Amino acid sequence: MSTIKIEIPSLLDNIRMIESFIDNAKEEYQLDDGIYGNIMIAVTESVNNAIRHGNKLDPEKNVKLCLILNESQITFIIEDEGPGFDYNDLPDPTAPENIEKPGGRGIFLMKHLADEVSFKDKGRSVELSFYMN
Repeated sequence: MSTIKIEIPSLLDNIRMIESFIDNAKEEYQLDDGIYGNIMIAVTESVNNAIRHGNKLDPEKNVKLCLILNESQITFIIEDEGPGFDYNDLPDPTAPENIEKPGGRGIFLMKHLADEVSFKDKGRSVELSFYMN
C-alpha cells in the first residue's frame, strides 16, 4: 500500500497544485487515461468544493488531500476545516428547476465518476475510490 499526502491553503489558484499532484500520480502508478480523467475531474471538483464551500475561501484554513493506493483501487481523501454540510439533503442538479443553474453539480459528478463516494465528519471529509481493474 502506498500513501501520499498534500496540504494546501484555501486559495482557488492552488487547484493547479492538485492537478499536478494527480498528474504525478498518473505517471508514478501508470494510471490509464480513463481512470485518470475521472480522477482529475472528481478530485479537483471535491477540492474546489472544500475551498469554496467548506473553508469559505479563507486562506488561513487548509484543505488536505491524501492518496491511498493498493492493488485493486486508488482512494483520495479530501478534508476541509469548515462546519460541514448535510450531504443527504442536496438538490438534484438534473431536476428541471435546476438545469439552468450554473452550480450544484460537483457532488453529482463525483458520484458518477468515482466507483465509491463516502462522506465523513459531517461532510468535512470526502473519500473518492476508483477501482484499478
